[in-house]
Amino acid sequence: MNAPVLDVRGLAYAYPDGHQALFGVDLHVHRGERVALLGPNGAGKTTLVLHLNGILSADSGGHGAGAVSVSGLPVEKANLAEIRRRVGVVFQDPDDQLFMGTVRADVAFGPANLGIRGAELDRRVMHALDQVGMAEFVDRPPHHLSFGQRRRVAVATVLAMEPEILVLDEPSSNLDPASRRELADILRSLDVTLLMVTHDLPYALELCPRSVVLSGGAVVADGSTYDVLADEPLMRAHRLELPFGFDPRNVTPRP
Repeated sequence: MNAPVLDVRGLAYAYPDGHQALFGVDLHVHRGERVALLGPNGAGKTTLVLHLNGILSADSGGHGAGAVSVSGLPVEKANLAEIRRRVGVVFQDPDDQLFMGTVRADVAFGPANLGIRGAELDRRVMHALDQVGMAEFVDRPPHHLSFGQRRRVAVATVLAMEPEILVLDEPSSNLDPASRRELADILRSLDVTLLMVTHDLPYALELCPRSVVLSGGAVVADGSTYDVLADEPLMRAHRLELPFGFDPRNVTPRP
């Protein structure tokens, strides 16, 4: 198999207050995979994600060990600009990513910071908005959009950077059923490696063939999402609960 596009080896991290959040995590994701990162609150999922594009590292005030690389490029200070282009993180609250006066300005912000101008910048903006079905809102102020529309624009701000890996933090949270389905259709259509942090286990089954379970700062399971969700002792041991009445055995995951 080809080298992983995301390669995490022996990652350990303790915050400055001494709290140890990660204990020797290994995670290898190959190009084109869609992987769900599951686990209870406090498992270390956010800490792991913040290492993937260098927001956190052993030299960012904490104490850590191990290594992270993206397509062979180590995640370290000298490479951060390129790493943050390659790894796009979509945060749970779209208002953390939308701060300009128009949708166009928000989506253009990242590529413009890379020095992209003119027709190429316009192309990137419109292509990213087309990918999330929001092109007709290009001149709308973000605060005039619904929550679901803002989340889609937040995804577009990252897609405009043409990342190799798209990392989504709780993408289905606070969405109504129609918006949740529309976002799932969009995510399925993207030609990008996907890592999705979620407590929404049916969404993980729908979108991600593979799931990694993080608990207590360590990987405790890595396999097909169906097998993980159907493993009742594993689910119970790590405080993962399916919605009432949901049985993964009755679901046929879409490709």
